[in-house]
Amino acid sequence: MATAFKTVEPLEYYRRFLHFLSSGSITTADGSALVKLGNTTVICGVKAELAAPAVDSANKGYIAQFENKLPLGDKYFLTNDLCSLVPNVELPSLCSTRFRSGPPGEEAQAASQFIADVIENSQIIAKEDLCIADGKLAWVLYCDIICLDYDGNMLDASTFALLAALKNVQLPSVTINEETGLSEVNLKQKNPLAIRKHPVATSFAIFDDTLLIVDPTAEEEDLATGIVTVVTDEDDRLCSLHKPGGSPLTGAKLQDCITRAITRQKEVKKLIDKVIKSIKPK
Repeated sequence: MATAFKTVEPLEYYRRFLHFLSSGSITTADGSALVKLGNTTVICGVKAELAAPAVDSANKGYIAQFENKLPLGDKYFLTNDLCSLVPNVELPSLCSTRFRSGPPGEEAQAASQFIADVIENSQIIAKEDLCIADGKLAWVLYCDIICLDYDGNMLDASTFALLAALKNVQLPSVTINEETGLSEVNLKQKNPLAIRKHPVATSFAIFDDTLLIVDPTAEEEDLATGIVTVVTDEDDRLCSLHKPGGSPLTGAKLQDCITRAITRQKEVKKLIDKVIKSIKPK
């Protein structure tokens, strides 16, 4: 069926080839999403726990840094550096033969740092929103992004998955008993996480500054003379620009990339909102 559709309507086929999104894919997580861009498939799970806020940031919650590459919250530690956000991005050997088992490779670490920079620069979440009681209790969010099938454009897929997973998060109502000082969790009353901005990444493969390919495959990335990733939000604001070496890019070409990224951001946000609205709250 897909082959016939590709033959009859090639332009429409490649337009739809861009995105597939499934929200709430992990039932044991507080929020999750599975994103497919072409042949690249990424899943993100978010787990929420309660902890005391840092002394110097009594009205802010945490987003945990990871100690090693284990899925969904194993062996994490809390950081007092609330300006630092380092989600756990995994590129296991099962997703592609180019990756090996063992400690995280350079590409996985670079992806983790990229996602951290995007969230910090875009202010997708206000850490004050994670605080339950000043100086007493706050939410801790553990974010794991795992690549299930790799065919390039990992940064775009990871950003989409994280954004969709955060929009899928439902946090239970929590109060502190004034008499006992203990927290009381109401699992029957849940509220969505407040998402302040919707950053979307768009990657381009550069071929000697004469040709740009959006959403490149792994083969196209290997053949390209450079890669640039542009992140924008719904206010058409440039949140991040990532270009790890490669051939230079003229100002005109860069502006073209930003313009195309702004257009794509609106398409992705529309898709995510549509999926989130289609899910009935439990």
